[in-house]
Amino acid sequence: MLRITDLKLPLNHAEEALPAAIRNRLRITPRDLVRYTIARRAHDARDKMDIQLVYSVDVTLKNEAPVLARFRRDRHVNTTPDTGYRFVTKAPADYAGPRPVVVGAGPCGLFAGLILAQMGFRPIILDRGKVVRERTKDTWGLWRRSELNPESNVQFGEGGAGTFSDGKLWSQIKDPRHLGRKVLIEFVKAGAPPEILTEAHPHIGTFRLVTMVESMRRTVEALGGEYRFEHRVDDLDIAEDADGARRLRGIRLHSGEVMETGPVVFAVGHSARDTFHMLHDRGVYLEAKPFSIGVRIEHPQSWIDHARFGPCAGHPDLGAAAYSLSHHCKNGRTVYSFCMCPGGTVVAATSEVGRVATNGMSQYSRNERNANSGIVVGIDPARDYPGHPLAGIELQRHWETRAFEVGGGTYKAPAQRLGDFLAGRPSTALGSVIPSYRPGVELTDLAACLPEFAVTAMREALVAFGREIPGYDHPDAVLTGVETRTSSPIRVTRGDDFQSVNTAGLYPAGEGAGYAGGILSAAVDGIKIAEAVALALTGAAGQVGGGRDR
Repeated sequence: MLRITDLKLPLNHAEEALPAAIRNRLRITPRDLVRYTIARRAHDARDKMDIQLVYSVDVTLKNEAPVLARFRRDRHVNTTPDTGYRFVTKAPADYAGPRPVVVGAGPCGLFAGLILAQMGFRPIILDRGKVVRERTKDTWGLWRRSELNPESNVQFGEGGAGTFSDGKLWSQIKDPRHLGRKVLIEFVKAGAPPEILTEAHPHIGTFRLVTMVESMRRTVEALGGEYRFEHRVDDLDIAEDADGARRLRGIRLHSGEVMETGPVVFAVGHSARDTFHMLHDRGVYLEAKPFSIGVRIEHPQSWIDHARFGPCAGHPDLGAAAYSLSHHCKNGRTVYSFCMCPGGTVVAATSEVGRVATNGMSQYSRNERNANSGIVVGIDPARDYPGHPLAGIELQRHWETRAFEVGGGTYKAPAQRLGDFLAGRPSTALGSVIPSYRPGVELTDLAACLPEFAVTAMREALVAFGREIPGYDHPDAVLTGVETRTSSPIRVTRGDDFQSVNTAGLYPAGEGAGYAGGILSAAVDGIKIAEAVALALTGAAGQVGGGRDR
């Protein structure tokens, strides 16, 4: 089978145009083409008056060898890559070793548990939160009634933080083994739209993610895995030998129960701040890492559609328009858009009492009134929170507390019209853009709940973004704060064997450990961790490398 890439056709092309383009590209006759399938579809909207669809297709020919030889110097015609997933090992039929424990049921923990179950190791998955349906009710409790459950919310519970997001399924990680493809295939098995296998920027949305997470849990359980919800890990039992080597031998739960363990995967997510403190107190090596801070910005989705697609805005093959922006500022900071949600809403994403944090969410349809995105400023430990590996957490808490106070102390979020933010004056009334955040906003001056350097950088960048996307700096656009949970502020450092560099048996994983950013990369990291654990359990450790990929 051959793969053709960068095959371009007009936006409104006829169905027959694609096979005709394949034949023209390969210079073959209709009888030479046996079949074709779409491997990937994207769009090129650089020219708004001539938007094109860009395809990668896999084709089967009657005689492929001469065609491949004819195009041997053409990088757009090659043999179709093998993207099938192969297990690195399987549990022996008589396996009687320890059952691996996975802490956290977000994307990373979900796929670590799934792969371990598929390999026959019957994992135990612990999560501090609730099953996804109950967790959804608790999350709506904050959004509708300003009632926060610190153990069951946007951050904690089955499905992890990614459940209440845009459900983006792409990343910029290097993926030579096509593990991301394995993730997408498992999602489709669990009920995701098959289109995620071919779209260049696939997404799912919250409602579909809920049912998929439930389906994947049932799969893990059918394979012998076990879920235990509302089981928070509060402590570690670490043994140390005469030479100072440390090994994890058990965990203590919030209930007081102590579990003796073999390998333990820690996939706790980026907001498990109490867990990070516990790891530090127990001497597990961790270090501060960069993250970002800022606000959520909202525009009517129709504005973004028109700015990106011109007269083609609203075309069903294009959907709701997205964007990605970045600006290097005079004060040395970089401001960029983060987790852009077309046709979505801004949501309350705190997990701690007396604090406000925001995030973005959308459904598969992306048909809400507004587009929203984080507008965030990059910060780093050496410059902004030096001296302690957990200092980034305290920085997050400080500004989230300020946002809670400035918002009125009721989980309303502080908000401001963009025109007022640029002018340095508090907002007293909204314009044409209505904020979507629930449980509501308090109009104010966002400079009161952001670092001064961030305010200065954002004011410069937002004007620059208006030059890139006409209307982006419209004075009626709404800013809602604060966005602090862009990524984990710490890294639980691991070695090439995927174990903690100073505590054997502990496998830090996913976004919370500092090794992923988003659903897909976290799920891929979960697969890698599961493979490393399986190889260790079968005595074949060392066959999967790359523990330091970041």
